[in-house]
Amino acid sequence: MLILGLDASLARCSAAVLADGVVRAERCEEGGRGYATVLPALVRETLREAGLHAAALDGVAVTVGPGSFTGIRAALALAHGIALAVGRPVLGVTVAEALADAVPECNGRALWVAIDSRRQRVFLHRGEGDFFPVALDALPCPGGPVAVAGDAAGAVAARLGARGADVTLTDARMPLARHVAAVGARRLAGALAPLAAQPLYVDPPEARLPAGGLRPPPEAG
Repeated sequence: MLILGLDASLARCSAAVLADGVVRAERCEEGGRGYATVLPALVRETLREAGLHAAALDGVAVTVGPGSFTGIRAALALAHGIALAVGRPVLGVTVAEALADAVPECNGRALWVAIDSRRQRVFLHRGEGDFFPVALDALPCPGGPVAVAGDAAGAVAARLGARGADVTLTDARMPLARHVAAVGARRLAGALAPLAAQPLYVDPPEARLPAGGLRPPPEAG
């Protein structure tokens, strides 16, 4: 199975091709800007290094969030464009799923994933269920030993440790496309429930329609 994985959810973007679970090619670039132009070039280079045309792929996996509004939408648009052009499915993958694939062994600890949402808050995932927003000063108490991943893992681990929790930091801070592709392959094989390849928003959108609705278009003179 050949899966192209894409990620631009946080302050890094990457592309990778997995062939039956083995990384065939991977490119990565740090930084949180210019995803719309950087990611397509990474995909071209990754496919060229893998010696593949997009038509050879079985699916395209992409992170849906939570994370950077711009990065997620740029990666999703590219994934849908590639998949549509070659008639392959797009496979949504959450940041929590990608990071969990990066740290499959937590020595019996529950894996918490914490994504920075600014304003002293994080989007928290506690191994099952959905992400939810929570202030750093109001983190829930773990029911036992936990390991923390994500770009806000350091802040969350420090707060939990100060309260006496048994907590350890993982090395997984941001997703890599190889892990996105691995989760996507399991989803395509039916080992995971389907997930729509649409942006995952934890907070409601800040932009709202005017109270009176949109203005009608001007009438032709």
